[in-house]
Amino acid sequence: NLSSYSLIIFSSALKNLIVRNKLNAFYFLMIFTSSGAGYHSESKAKEYKHVCKRACQRAVDRLRAGGLALEAVTAALMELEDSPFTNAGTGSNLNLSGEIECDASIMDGKSLNYGAVGALSGIKNPVLVARRLLSETQKGKLSAGRIPPCFLVGKGAEQWAISHGIPACPTEKMTTSEYQTTQNPLSASDVCLTADLCALIKIRTHLWILNDFGCLEPVGDILVAGEENNSACLDTVGVVVVDREGNVAAAVSSGGLAMKHPGRVGQAAHYGCGCWAENARDVSLYSTAVSTSGSGEHLIRTMLARECSTAMQAENAHQALLEAMQNKFISSPFLAGEDCVLGGVIVLRCCTCGEAQRSEDIQALLVEFLWSHTTESMCVGYMSAQDSKARTHISRLPPGAVAGQSLAIEGGVCRLGTVSD
Repeated sequence: NLSSYSLIIFSSALKNLIVRNKLNAFYFLMIFTSSGAGYHSESKAKEYKHVCKRACQRAVDRLRAGGLALEAVTAALMELEDSPFTNAGTGSNLNLSGEIECDASIMDGKSLNYGAVGALSGIKNPVLVARRLLSETQKGKLSAGRIPPCFLVGKGAEQWAISHGIPACPTEKMTTSEYQTTQNPLSASDVCLTADLCALIKIRTHLWILNDFGCLEPVGDILVAGEENNSACLDTVGVVVVDREGNVAAAVSSGGLAMKHPGRVGQAAHYGCGCWAENARDVSLYSTAVSTSGSGEHLIRTMLARECSTAMQAENAHQALLEAMQNKFISSPFLAGEDCVLGGVIVLRCCTCGEAQRSEDIQALLVEFLWSHTTESMCVGYMSAQDSKARTHISRLPPGAVAGQSLAIEGGVCRLGTVSD
């Protein structure tokens, strides 16, 4: 018979959670979610945590039923997209025309296939379209020798989705009560946006921004209600998963920047920028899965998802992620002109434990999961199938730290697997 135990050690200095489990291999998995890097108000902390918990549970349920990482990551992201508290799917930010345009992508670490959609309207769950695009690429060439698309945008993406059985959903059904459009949508000439997400401030029934002279300026009533701290100005939601076979997968989804120009595509859809997943090709390497969040233009220009994945091959994951965020993001030469670099990542890496390599009776994965952000805060949730419920945490920059110039980093280790008597 298999016996089970759980040992939890918490270090307040390093804020690392270490969990060791000895359980059936069927529950050989880890799910890690993020409801976005940005600003999370204390008054809505419960809601942010709750949606992360639900996403974790949805993925774990799929994995317990025998599903693999790709299925689990899709299920979790759909839960995040369906929440009105996240800027993805339902409740997404509106563009200058008062429309919802979503970006999403997904990557399978086993096959290395990728699917993505950009500036997609009329579909409730953009990740479903990205997932279907990924699946279709695995079927081989189309008629006349055409290579199947892995990335579609705009009306073409919507038409492709509907033609492949994904139902349409009108924008008004995806718009929450906090968002309303004016009868005369704003044109690009009506507003001058700054690159800093922190400049977006929601007050009463009007949206204000900081103009070039540093003064608040009303630009219309696209956003209605809410707090003075713009808790709704969150970016990409993301998920990373490792399943019982050691396969990793990652996915992201975003409604993009508030009042963005129609047709703008953020990092959530771009290859190597929004997410990355790659199974280890050698026993000496780590399998890695990464999802990013924050200012899309900053994340695109630095290809942060792939950079973090590469960094995770170093011996010390915590130090490697710290250096990647500092050198490849905050101080990146590709962002030399930026004084407020906003973003966040969730990272998962795993390898076969040393003792598992020496004995056929032991099958175990050592899973390390970390998160880091330069934004004011970031909400994360994580869960293994041994857990009865997900753990959640809102990470915040330390007092006195400047968003866009400082970073926070936390994480933990989870050992999962079986031991035969």
